[in-house]
Amino acid sequence: MFEFLKSYSHFYKDYKKEFVFVLIGVVLTSAATAAIAYLIKPVLDEIFIKKDISMLSFLPFVLVVVYVAKSSGAFLESYFVSFIGKDIVRRVRDGLLAHLMDADISFFVRARGGELISRLTGDIGRIQSAVSAHLATMLKEGLTAISLIGVVIYQSPKLAFIGLVVLPIAFYPLSLLAGRMRKLSKKSQEINSDITAHLSEVFNNMEMIKASCTEGYEGKRFQAHTANSLKIDMKSVKTSEAVNPLMEILGAIAAAVVIYIGGSEVIEGRLSIGAFFSFLTALMMLYTPIRQLSSVFNKFQDAIAANNRIRELFAVTPQIVGGKEELTRQPELIELKNIGLSYEDKEALKGVSIAFKKGETTALVGQSGGGKSSLVGLILRFYEAGSGEILLDGENIKNFTLGSLRSKIAVVSQRVYIMNDTVAANVAYGEEIDETKVNEALKAAHAYVFVKHLPLGIYTILDEFGANLSGGQRQRIAIARALYKNPSILIMDEATSALDNESEAEVMKAASEIAKERIVILIAHRLSTVKSASKIALFREGEIVCQGSEEQLLASCEEYKKLYGSKE
Repeated sequence: MFEFLKSYSHFYKDYKKEFVFVLIGVVLTSAATAAIAYLIKPVLDEIFIKKDISMLSFLPFVLVVVYVAKSSGAFLESYFVSFIGKDIVRRVRDGLLAHLMDADISFFVRARGGELISRLTGDIGRIQSAVSAHLATMLKEGLTAISLIGVVIYQSPKLAFIGLVVLPIAFYPLSLLAGRMRKLSKKSQEINSDITAHLSEVFNNMEMIKASCTEGYEGKRFQAHTANSLKIDMKSVKTSEAVNPLMEILGAIAAAVVIYIGGSEVIEGRLSIGAFFSFLTALMMLYTPIRQLSSVFNKFQDAIAANNRIRELFAVTPQIVGGKEELTRQPELIELKNIGLSYEDKEALKGVSIAFKKGETTALVGQSGGGKSSLVGLILRFYEAGSGEILLDGENIKNFTLGSLRSKIAVVSQRVYIMNDTVAANVAYGEEIDETKVNEALKAAHAYVFVKHLPLGIYTILDEFGANLSGGQRQRIAIARALYKNPSILIMDEATSALDNESEAEVMKAASEIAKERIVILIAHRLSTVKSASKIALFREGEIVCQGSEEQLLASCEEYKKLYGSKE
């Protein structure tokens, strides 16, 4: 628990003012609680037994003041504790997302999106009370317990020894319950991640589920997750709720012994009735903060388990890091020399050498899995080549910062990303919206023809994943986004696969115009797409079989002839 609090201690220095108010609230609440127990003695002895009129006028007023102080303290503590907890959670969540954004693309390929969402939302949410409310509760209940123990000892040291001897006995079973609670909390959080991940899969693949009639199958898979979650949650409830009965039983035993011995003291005249009831009230009130402290200790186990899962993500570090040089010029030549790339035990590229020049469109063709997209990933530095080097105008690509390198590149892939925002925001994604530039990019991508008929034109809100557009329309929006960026290097990975032949021809014509001032890399399966390319490279099993213009390949490359013949 102390390690957990230590890991968040650097946040606390930013909340000095708030902690002052929390401390004021805690002190008021604790002192007022002890005062309430103490006031039992004068109320009974002075008013009801001695019938003191002056005390009858004075003590009720004091009681009201004490309760006002207690309520005010409780409000101050609750409000500022909530602010501290929520703000720390906000900062941790922002920091974790920023940290993960720097992770390698390979991390996101392996990780489940739903689980990452669960950790960013659910797990971080679980630490909120621990970093603020639980800490304040420990302070408040600790001070309250100390104050009440003071009242108990002051009223009767002999009875105090008898009444308090049961407290150390309670710690052993409570520590056992805390250990079990930590293990159950970790399991619960893992299951919740599975549920979130499964829901993400279902909602992202609903079209396939409907087409395959697998609604029932997915429903049963989800039921298995929720049933397991219920099982673990009920074990957690059983463990957590065992604390209160245990404390109440031990408290009842202590109270019974105290009543017997204290009653004897009162009967024999060694203790006043007021002192006894003040003692008994303080003793009974004492078990509330002790019980609260025990409960908080158990709840900390849930936060500790969540924190461990959060720390696992903070421990993720990128293996691919950029250089220190900013790429400010417009690249004119990319050279890949004897490049080798492996994914675990699979060799994706084998000794690949190719050059991409400004003013040229280079097409990469060949079978699926041949290495075309892997090559593009290397240029973007999504992956690190196992051998060889990539040069940008003769300088190693590793010398440039990742941000400045990628800012010069625009990618249009067959997997289109549409945000739940306006057409204009989707086209100008990440940049300030310039209406003129948006319209020009839409026209160049042959998307303006349908965008102008949308209800609000470029300010029409697109549904999540672009569900209110056709596949071809979504792809044109993606192409417009790339053109809006005005990149030095344009990569089109099956970017026209969802377009009809006429639209494809128009887009490729626009791409040819763009290529005059840029490096254009085109990945395609349809050979009609690459006819206008300056150079074609044919891939097979991670190697370039041949490269040259289409005329050269038809004249000298048997592999391309076969591919060309099969596509006709």
